[in-house]
Amino acid sequence: MPASDHAVAPGGRKVAFITCVNNEEWYHECSLFINNLIVPEGVEVELIPVQGAASMCSGYNWGMRHTDAKYKVYLHQDTLIANKNFIGDMLQIFSDDNIGALGVIGAKRLPASGVWWDAMRTVGEVLHACEAESVVETHCQEIEGEYAEVEAVDGLLFATQVDLPWREDIFTGWHFYEISQCMELQRRGYKVVVPRQKDYWCIHCPKEKPLDKTYKAYQKKFLKEYGKELVPEF
Repeated sequence: MPASDHAVAPGGRKVAFITCVNNEEWYHECSLFINNLIVPEGVEVELIPVQGAASMCSGYNWGMRHTDAKYKVYLHQDTLIANKNFIGDMLQIFSDDNIGALGVIGAKRLPASGVWWDAMRTVGEVLHACEAESVVETHCQEIEGEYAEVEAVDGLLFATQVDLPWREDIFTGWHFYEISQCMELQRRGYKVVVPRQKDYWCIHCPKEKPLDKTYKAYQKKFLKEYGKELVPEF
């Protein structure tokens, strides 16, 4: 679906929510939560569903090209933004031009495997609702101050104020795309952060399923490209 054509008012700010969609029911629910967010004065909101993407990177690149919004929130179709003040909270974090991206959960330092949840220090929090009437709280290390600087965040929600091409030349599937983007931002001197959350910002509703067979292949591709840049904690 193409992005809307309306322009931002002079001096205004624009936020685009970009989602790869293959389940209309889930995206409808995701959109309801976005449309229920508090929108600060002078801010415009745009929803960009991407249908039929060949990969997460290619879908996100398409979405990036089809909006003039400075602020982009890339999120899964099964991510529900529960924090009604999300837009204002995000813009507060992005008042620091050195911050390129933020997520709600991630790793201070990536381990040698490149798998963020295997890290020694993980930060942030998210509610997981994998089954009806079953909610699991994922709460990592407490964050002191407004945010914690991290090396990687999970892709369930990935907000940016800097446009870099997603590496669809390497990641042609659905894994390690967000960890790659974190590395690309840091290569250019930008910070990636996880904000301190007073309450859970997101509810993630993934279906329980075995790890995709292609996961290991993309892990190898990630380590080939970025492995020498990792400084794991022991």
